[in-house]
Amino acid sequence: MSSTRAFPLLRAVDRLRAEHFDLLVMGGGIYGAWTACDAAQRGLRVALIEARDWAAGTSSASSKLIHGGLRYLENFEFGLVRESLRERRTLARIAPHHVHGLRFVLPVWEGGVANRLKLAAGLATYDVLAGLDPPAGRHRHLESARLKREFPWLNQQDVKGAFSYGDCQHDDARTTLTVVAAAQAAGAACANRITAETLLEDAGRIIGARLHDTETDTHFELRAPAVVAATGPWSAAFAAGAADEIERIRGIHLILPAIPGCDHAFILSAPRDGRAFFVIPWYGRSLVGTTESTVSAQDFNTPANTHASAAETAYLLDALHARLPGLGWAAQDVIASFAGARTLRRAPSQNLSDVSRDFDLLAPKPGLWLPLGGKFTTARAESERIVDAVCAALKAPRHPCITATTPLPGAPDGDDYAAWESAQLGALRHMTMARLNPFVAASLLHRYGTRVTDVIARITDDPRLAARLHPELPFIAAETVIARHDEMARSPDDVYRRRVPLTILARDGEWMKGSSER
Repeated sequence: MSSTRAFPLLRAVDRLRAEHFDLLVMGGGIYGAWTACDAAQRGLRVALIEARDWAAGTSSASSKLIHGGLRYLENFEFGLVRESLRERRTLARIAPHHVHGLRFVLPVWEGGVANRLKLAAGLATYDVLAGLDPPAGRHRHLESARLKREFPWLNQQDVKGAFSYGDCQHDDARTTLTVVAAAQAAGAACANRITAETLLEDAGRIIGARLHDTETDTHFELRAPAVVAATGPWSAAFAAGAADEIERIRGIHLILPAIPGCDHAFILSAPRDGRAFFVIPWYGRSLVGTTESTVSAQDFNTPANTHASAAETAYLLDALHARLPGLGWAAQDVIASFAGARTLRRAPSQNLSDVSRDFDLLAPKPGLWLPLGGKFTTARAESERIVDAVCAALKAPRHPCITATTPLPGAPDGDDYAAWESAQLGALRHMTMARLNPFVAASLLHRYGTRVTDVIARITDDPRLAARLHPELPFIAAETVIARHDEMARSPDDVYRRRVPLTILARDGEWMKGSSER
């Protein structure tokens, strides 16, 4: 196994053409990234390809949470919640620069004392399953006087009580990119803008794929005795007879202004149907969602299905007006929206509400595996199961998985991240001669960790790169340069949607494009 630096990310097309591989991973979302990282760390020769850009699909269209899944306790899915909370702790440990605690407020709208007692019991169970010293603290009851004082725009007339509890938040596209970098550091050959046209088959067994480099419009074959199609909503193209078992679930989010002076997230319920939805602070905006509906294989990636519809927007705004009337949000306040689709395994006669959200691993043909279901939080652990299956089929030496204990690129040394962050914030303000305000400096540390020195080097060479790209958002021009030079961004959408998510956080024409050619 060869190894290299995590950054800069190198588009390793020459390696894909020339080398022999044990495993081809198709799909550069979080499942593909973790699978490639784990397999490479175990000593397999790994190729990781992505048709568009890293996290271009579902992995940049989530609710930006690393969480235990409080709602699963309603169905007594204690095992799923326990695993999710264990993974939340793992990710906070191996990527403390990316994963941060976030307090949630959970108002009680109906059910009186009985419902409050039920929620209190559920939150206490959540705390127990989280173990000692959870990264975002334990639950607390919120008194009515505090609700009125700190959250005056909440519907105080209908609320019967409230609790707060802790979970974690991150930037999903950036976390995915960091895991890809970890795969590269372990020796994987990684390249975006590579599509898999057809699978190669010999005597009923998958032995690789015919690939298309869309940047050079060239074609070549890559042979590998194991192929994982971690392609999310595109999985049906590789599922053979299992395609009818794949259901695509579409969820949407709205971007609205920040709630003034509030750093809490909220779990609310829509009066129309009781469905829960989030209001989450993210990069100086409010992220609101999600809804859930099925979408066909033909329609899920059309422009109409990558943003919220008028009906979906109206549904969420109506719910916000009922629960947070003091904010007065209306259609003209919606800055942007986005939608993503994920895949679940569904029997033909099964109702959508009955479909399990659990992870599943299909093996439609020898040499081919398709992961379905799951969620961002548990992707690392579930990718471990994928690699276990691949190693068993290849009869490869059973090296243990080490992704749970290996810090991701950018993570600082030592166990006291808070002390490191405090020291670095001071150093940033000093080194840049007060060019960066605290909001920008904190964002840089969360996004780059120890790689923040690369950002400072860019600013030192060209002070103009300290300029903010939008007055309300924490992104600066230096980040667009780093995206192009160090993070395999190949197009404006790669830069401004995923490396620096301006296109979903600002209206068109409100932000300046940083020079990515300096």
